[in-house]
Amino acid sequence: MKIFYGWRLVGAASVIQFLHGGLLMQAFGAYVAVLSQEFGWSKTSLSGGAAIQSLEGAVLGPALGWVMDRIGARLMVQAGILVFGLGFIVLSQVDSIGGFYVAIVLLALGSSLSGYFPLTVTLVHWFRRKRARALSTMGLGLALGGVAVPLVAWSMQAYGWRSTAFMSGVLAIVVGWPLARVLRRHPGEVGETEDGLPPEPAPALAPGAVAAPLQRDFSAIQALRTPAFWLLGVGHGFALLVVTAVNVHAISHMKEGLGYSVGEASAVIALMTGCQVAGVLMGAAIGDRWDKRYVAAACMLGHMVGLLMLTFAVHPVFLVGFAVFHGVAWGLRGPFMQALRADYFGLQAIGVIMGLSAFLIAVGQVAGPMVAGGLSDLTGDYRLGFTILALVSGSGSVLFILARRPR
Repeated sequence: MKIFYGWRLVGAASVIQFLHGGLLMQAFGAYVAVLSQEFGWSKTSLSGGAAIQSLEGAVLGPALGWVMDRIGARLMVQAGILVFGLGFIVLSQVDSIGGFYVAIVLLALGSSLSGYFPLTVTLVHWFRRKRARALSTMGLGLALGGVAVPLVAWSMQAYGWRSTAFMSGVLAIVVGWPLARVLRRHPGEVGETEDGLPPEPAPALAPGAVAAPLQRDFSAIQALRTPAFWLLGVGHGFALLVVTAVNVHAISHMKEGLGYSVGEASAVIALMTGCQVAGVLMGAAIGDRWDKRYVAAACMLGHMVGLLMLTFAVHPVFLVGFAVFHGVAWGLRGPFMQALRADYFGLQAIGVIMGLSAFLIAVGQVAGPMVAGGLSDLTGDYRLGFTILALVSGSGSVLFILARRPR
């Protein structure tokens, strides 16, 4: 039996996401903890590295979306993999905060060109009826990347952070480059159709009946005029307040504020990742049957509860609760964000629409680590910053409830 080529794309995208998640996104907190200790750099300075990644994605988003809507992702992702790997190699040589920022700029550019955004835009063109399932399966790679965090932490302890960064760059190029060659813009390039299914025949009409209009594809300007665009964007940004703050600062909080070692803190992140995987699998099972915006609203409350449990973890059971609530919420909600946009606005200009959304999302990506890091430098711990971010994120549930499909 022939396997639909779209699932090959899902597999390739999932492994590329695994590289991004395991080597950088979820391992970044381990680098923050080690570099802060070795060089004495402030949490605010190191949080600037995460801010650079987010800002670069926001600035490039509309341009990348325009390119994606016209030529597809393969060449872009191949270039991005090379830049991503080079960024790690440069990181392995830094000895100043300026050099650190240069490495982060390269890593951010590589992530933008080869990461979540171009891979998602590719998959939404290949799937319609099984869109949430495909995006959730791709998200499984990002979630499983957290499993590699203890391995990265062990490598830092055994071989040093410089060798770990260098090996990460080589691994990203050797594994990621061949996978990027698998990508195709749309099913027609390989003689297939959406979801690998034959087109549905038009329904028979009774005499005198008028056919229902087909789903409308929005232009970027038309999407900007809808409340749904702004509600989804701000809600997504509120969720990333917690996601990025945890990725950057959770290990440092557990190490400095709660008294755990980097290895023990990384084990908590690995548990969180296991729960994230469970959330992704739940999304794959229910995403094409349940109303995604209500699921996303519930996940916002999960982010809030999880971060509060991490903030005030007076017992290890609180850390387990954090891992469960935040991990499941992230895994379940994450793939739904772009599936909702594709469902609401169609595919005509989906790349540009997602790129424009990146400006709103970047606010959360930048503010999360900066607020947590800045208030930690000011107060001596993460409690105030984490509490503020948790409460703001929880309020985002209302935004998703209000984000109805535009008519």
